Amino acid sequence: MKRSKLYVILFVAITIAFAVIGMLVTKLSIDNIKNSTNRSIERIIGVVAEKYPDIDETEIFQVLSGEYNTDSGERLLRMYGISEEDWLVYENEQSSYNAVFVTAAVIIAAGAAFTCVFIIYLRKRKKETVRLTNYLSAINSGKYDLETEKNTEDENSILRNEIYKTTVMLREYSEKNLNDKVNLKKSISDISHQIKTPMTSTMIMVDNLIEDDDMTDKMRKEFLHDIRQSLNDISFLVQSLLTLSRLDSNAIEFHLENESIDGIFDECIRNTDIIADLNGVNVIKGECKNIKLKCDKKWISEALSNIIKNCIEHTGSGGRVTLSAEENRLYTQITVSDTGCGISEKDLPHIFERFYKSSNSNGKGVGIGLSLAQSIIEKHNGGIDVKSTVGKGTTFTIKLYKYE
Repeated sequence: MKRSKLYVILFVAITIAFAVIGMLVTKLSIDNIKNSTNRSIERIIGVVAEKYPDIDETEIFQVLSGEYNTDSGERLLRMYGISEEDWLVYENEQSSYNAVFVTAAVIIAAGAAFTCVFIIYLRKRKKETVRLTNYLSAINSGKYDLETEKNTEDENSILRNEIYKTTVMLREYSEKNLNDKVNLKKSISDISHQIKTPMTSTMIMVDNLIEDDDMTDKMRKEFLHDIRQSLNDISFLVQSLLTLSRLDSNAIEFHLENESIDGIFDECIRNTDIIADLNGVNVIKGECKNIKLKCDKKWISEALSNIIKNCIEHTGSGGRVTLSAEENRLYTQITVSDTGCGISEKDLPHIFERFYKSSNSNGKGVGIGLSLAQSIIEKHNGGIDVKSTVGKGTTFTIKLYKYE
């Protein structure tokens, strides 16, 4: 836009400049004609005054001022072949020709200047178009570097920036789709790998039940109990992996509401009540101070329940797991701490990895609960950190940043 305004201003300036030049040339030509006419009249008056000394000077000035009207002068001129179309003063004829030529030259020069400026403008436009075409070709070939130092605020630069933004957006969308496919493939591979062991174990136990007619009722019940446990593990594993896949592909829509932390803690305690009783662990709800959290209660409760479950599994009988929360202007902080065996420094960086089992694992889990919890928390504009001391316990710190 600024460049177009510059060209308009330039055209106006050139037009005004040549108009002024034309006016000056015309003024000079008129002055030249006036001077030559005055000199000729002065010569005529001088000759008349010398040849006719008795003539009244007043009559001469009356003739010059137009008070005398007579046709005798016109008849006399015609006798010598001089008509109204001819210049009575020869010098004026040459001056008029010069004025015409100069005016024509000024007009031609103005037209040439306008033409040159327009041609320069068209060449620059063509050059910018070629640059824009090459820019698109570079982007299509995978070169996404934007040369911001060469950008201006003209139309082509703005268009180039918008094309770059659109291209980057399409690239990110393409990469996201590719990542979704990779994550889906990885999830399917994980499901296949993780299900293989319990499925094989279940099939063996079923075969034993079918083929061993002499199996005692007690052993049959034990086999059926193990089969049910394996099926529960398979169901939990499949559901968890599918949930992770949906989280990775942003297929889950969170319904954010202002929820009470106290209510969320109560639901988490209910979700883990059975496993806490089986392990002899006391889950304690600490101070919440009537804190409200903008979240999807169902999913946040699932994430916290997975963390609490992990703490319970690594805390001996008689131990405790404590839940607490506090907030400031930036985020709400939830803390889950236990008095369990702790996590070694070697295992600590890997505990959120899928299917990772620490060296002090009891062997019952599949190593996916903490990974699922981390994904849910991150989708809620948050983050999770863990600190642990072997033999003293572990503390999970969750920070959920407030939405604007």
